[in-house]
Amino acid sequence: MVESRHRAAVAIVDNDGKVVQAWGDVDRPVYGRSAIKPLQALPLIETGAADRYAVSVAETALACASHSGEPRHVQLVSAWLARIGCSMADLECGSHLPHHEPSVEALMRAGRQPDATYNNCSGKHTGFLTTARHLGEPTKGYIRYEHPVQQRILGTLEQMTGLRLGDAPRGIDGCGIPVIGIPLGNMAMAMARLADPADLPPARAAAAARILAAMAAEPFLVAGTGRFCTKVMDVVGKKVAMKTGAEGVYAAALPTLGLGVAIKVDDGTGRAAEVVMGRVLQHLKLLTADEARVLADTLTPPVRNRVGLETGRVTIAADSPF
Repeated sequence: MVESRHRAAVAIVDNDGKVVQAWGDVDRPVYGRSAIKPLQALPLIETGAADRYAVSVAETALACASHSGEPRHVQLVSAWLARIGCSMADLECGSHLPHHEPSVEALMRAGRQPDATYNNCSGKHTGFLTTARHLGEPTKGYIRYEHPVQQRILGTLEQMTGLRLGDAPRGIDGCGIPVIGIPLGNMAMAMARLADPADLPPARAAAAARILAAMAAEPFLVAGTGRFCTKVMDVVGKKVAMKTGAEGVYAAALPTLGLGVAIKVDDGTGRAAEVVMGRVLQHLKLLTADEARVLADTLTPPVRNRVGLETGRVTIAADSPF
């Protein structure tokens, strides 16, 4: 029998804001959480900060990442911080254990506690610090809504979503930065503008292309070992740039179709958002038969008990509209 059910809303939109397809309520505001990190990374490129500090392709991918705290993630963040004259102490994202279990075990064996570089958002925050350094802004308090770093991002989100967001619902994300309530359809439009930036100003179009290229080149850095984002982008390449967010949010830019996708699962369940995103990609015929076979256990993941026995699957409901 079906043990649990999750309800999701999905918006598929082009860069003009035309809703190509939608299911559920795509007009109510939702917090984009980490799913909109590629949008938040635009000022890092546009301001010239990335060029001044020689931000690499790998570091650009990390600026968009919710990484797993594996050694390569942490080492890259630490080296990037040092290059801009900052340290772990300048990160205001807090710390947590890695999402990657072997990395947790390695820390335990070494008798160490994770610092802020292990935070899944540390790449994004290092990008914020890089921009502040470049523009001569204070690094302290860069996570506050009033800080120029966050105001610049707010302006970028307004331009990409086509909305005035000064009076939008506002909260605080897990890493301390402001989160803004944006309708799912507008979030999808912003991702479509990343995917097809032809109508954007040249500097922003170039920044969008650079971000998507970095995510395609370094999918491991966007998430990590065994993660849905990484596994799908590893297989499909430049066809999809996707990003997970907390509380059942997912977003994707689809450059070959010029479309953006935004998903919100009402109960905040990440496993449901991944399965819905996988079905959207299949619905849009972005996966070849061979790619779908390779990703079979990613698109409909098995549920296993503690002895490794497959006891079920997470799948799209039989009465799903797509």
